[in-house]
Amino acid sequence: MEKMKNQQPKAPKPKASMAKAPQSRTPQSKASQSRTFEEKMPLNKLNYIMIGVCLFLIVVGFFLMSGSSNEGPTFNNDVFSSTRTVVAPFITFMGFILMVPAILYRGKSDKNVEQ
Repeated sequence: MEKMKNQQPKAPKPKASMAKAPQSRTPQSKASQSRTFEEKMPLNKLNYIMIGVCLFLIVVGFFLMSGSSNEGPTFNNDVFSSTRTVVAPFITFMGFILMVPAILYRGKSDKNVEQ
């Protein structure tokens, strides 16, 4: 029993996460800050230009599909024009289809950064 009285309780060991000292952040130059900002950007300038062109195609397609409707008892044959039924839907569809590669495109410089 005397051995038990003389022994002091052991202090708990610090956990691995507590043992690490917090790392201080060193200030970075403006050039390195802008480089990291550009690296974090998911899309580059060319992607935004391609997306803009696709949106323009979609708007033009919908504009070409619009037009005057039937007014009164007379029938407007312009409703079945090839511009409204073939050309405009094709332009709109191409705008939607080309949007996928516009978003997913990665330039040559982006491919080298990841490797």
